[in-house]
Amino acid sequence: MRMMIDLGRQRGPLYIIDTPTSVDCGREVRFRRSFRSLVECMVPCCGFQPSDHNDSLSTDTQSSTLTGTFFGYRKGRVSFCLQDDTRSSPLLLLEFAVPTAYLAREMQSGMLRIALECDRQKERSCSLYGVAVWSMYCNGRKVGFAIRRQMGANDAEVLRLMQSVSVGAGVLPIAPKSDSEDGDLMYLRASFDRVIGSVDSESFHMLNPGAGGSSGQELSIFLLRS
Repeated sequence: MRMMIDLGRQRGPLYIIDTPTSVDCGREVRFRRSFRSLVECMVPCCGFQPSDHNDSLSTDTQSSTLTGTFFGYRKGRVSFCLQDDTRSSPLLLLEFAVPTAYLAREMQSGMLRIALECDRQKERSCSLYGVAVWSMYCNGRKVGFAIRRQMGANDAEVLRLMQSVSVGAGVLPIAPKSDSEDGDLMYLRASFDRVIGSVDSESFHMLNPGAGGSSGQELSIFLLRS
């Protein structure tokens, strides 16, 4: 049975829907609870504890809000997509060289920092969103690479099914394309505060609608051309 987590306007316990349809989630979603539910679904024994860390972002930088989506099969590699909104074309689509379950384990600490770095000398002529290959670090440990790629048919289907989902976590009814992508296709979608430090640095910090849209920074992604 496929499971979808309803993160709508309920203020009580989460309700489970056994249909494969997507869910529209309101601004008052309890996002910490959804974050925990996704991790427990991927790694049942992880005992994830969200952090209360609440660092403020620098007022000297430019910021805006984007939609960020992690998606991938339980045993496959995870992708990350940035969009202006849920119905727009991707601004950036990356494939991480780690499985979805690995990121879930990293979330056990209550904080996930993904740092992507590239060589300024080699990638000077393009924008940060045009960099083809990044060195990838999770919570300070190098874990391989992240690769920018064009949106394929499978990616388009994922984003189409999620057009009505503004914030949430769950499972989509999309069959794996290969044996290496065994398991359910899982997703985590949130609003991210985009902070532009310079032409060589940007960062994205997950917003928590349940706390008035503040950035608890439990999940942050950094792009750095060094």
